Amino acid sequence: MSIVDVTNKLNILLQRQNIQQNLSVSQLVEKVLERKEGMLTATGAVATTTGKYTGRSPKDKYIVAEASTKEKIDWGTVNQPISEEVFDQLYHKVIDYLMQKDEIFVFKGFAGADPAYRLPIQVINEFAWHNLFAHQLFIRPTQEELETHDAQFTVISAPNFKADPAVDGTKSETFIIISFERRIVLIGGTEYAGEIKKSIFSVMNFLLPEQNILPMHCSANVGPEGDVALFFGLSGTGKTTLSADPKRRLIGDDEHGWSNSGVFNIEGGCYAKCINLSREKEPQIFDAIRFGAVLENVVLDENTRIPDYDNATLTENTRAAYPIQSIDNIVDPSVAGHPATIVFLTADAFGVLPPISKLTKEQAMYHFLSGYTSKLAGTERGITSPQATFSTCFGAPFLPLPATRYAEMLGKKIDEHQVQVFLVNTGWTGGEYGVGSRMKLQYTRAMVQAALEGELNNVETVQDPIFGLQIPAHVPGVPDEVLLPKNTWADQEAYEQKAKDLAAKFRENFKKFTNVDPSIEKLGGPIA
Repeated sequence: MSIVDVTNKLNILLQRQNIQQNLSVSQLVEKVLERKEGMLTATGAVATTTGKYTGRSPKDKYIVAEASTKEKIDWGTVNQPISEEVFDQLYHKVIDYLMQKDEIFVFKGFAGADPAYRLPIQVINEFAWHNLFAHQLFIRPTQEELETHDAQFTVISAPNFKADPAVDGTKSETFIIISFERRIVLIGGTEYAGEIKKSIFSVMNFLLPEQNILPMHCSANVGPEGDVALFFGLSGTGKTTLSADPKRRLIGDDEHGWSNSGVFNIEGGCYAKCINLSREKEPQIFDAIRFGAVLENVVLDENTRIPDYDNATLTENTRAAYPIQSIDNIVDPSVAGHPATIVFLTADAFGVLPPISKLTKEQAMYHFLSGYTSKLAGTERGITSPQATFSTCFGAPFLPLPATRYAEMLGKKIDEHQVQVFLVNTGWTGGEYGVGSRMKLQYTRAMVQAALEGELNNVETVQDPIFGLQIPAHVPGVPDEVLLPKNTWADQEAYEQKAKDLAAKFRENFKKFTNVDPSIEKLGGPIA
């Protein structure tokens, strides 16, 4: 099937009378309830469940191996190739499947808050609640923009269409396939809405570098003086908590681009984890879950419809989707200047990384490529002691290009804009998990505040003898002895061994990067 045939077939689908395009939030909520896809919570949010898939399906994600792009893609376990023939066959089946539906829901909008770089997209959904999700997560057009909207990428999501691996060339009933030539994402066999959001992020991670824009999996905020900060970190490192600062306005909580003009949010909404959510801990998120928001896999009280955020019966990966405008303290539109500070967050359960350290450009590139944090005992079956985990660029599942491409862009921008970069360990101190204790949040907040306010730019530092990191000798509001991890351990020989063990894990992980400038590994990584 030629690209022209693909486009023609899509146009036939979109011209049918059963198309519901850019319905309002109220109309979509009515559809969700009418179609029994979900129910209203006590606060007016829509609560839904996603069946057996309560998270992403990385083993079922593919990129079509096409002539114009196949030499650019970093093929492997993350970016699995699939043939044009397999894609076209599935595409034909999915469109025919959707043709039979009484209603199809279409959202036309944008990815990218900066008008100079935004991508016009359309999302075609079998489910009304998925279309509400897309409406809240992407950037919503004005009526004038809608009239001239010309989608440059299309997501087609048909959760109830199941692939037959024996016939369709997939590994399972589920598939998430990106075709860059056809400019289509095809999703089937999974009801997890996060696949819609993350597939467009993967697309932007491919397209933006072609425009000399660095795509980033991070949160961003801006201070009263216009100073922008970026927060990178994997799940459990405190990214959401530390970037939600009442003194600073939120640019976005998850996906950003960094252009020659500054930083912009790729999304128009937030997709927050809400396991154990409370107004006391996360007031912004808690209060944003109102009419129009979408809750995924959150258990409700049968009578009151009050969400039980502590209930993990369906999954620990419970989620809330809502527009960024549901938060008061934001930048709107979500565009700001160049970052003054970058914070890499890690939760080191081995208790050996400093609670805060200053990074050179080379160290920043090294730790960006490493993307380190640790899993705790008891979080997954079979994990009985802390486990090191590395996610390249803090977003490995969404990077179609070689990781070094993104790291080189980061290094160049750090140089160009004289950005201060810090590694902040929100994990353990005084010993590893089970022996030591979690770093006090008040200390971490004080360290981050000092970094953002420039108080650590020219302070006296002490070099960590194993990791080569420059540790500030003093941070306002933090006891000096807390800053040097070795001093917090009762058994300093045990500290030495544990630190050397982690340094070895960093080195072993870094071996997978075969085309890195040798100076990055030499100047950026552990030294002992």
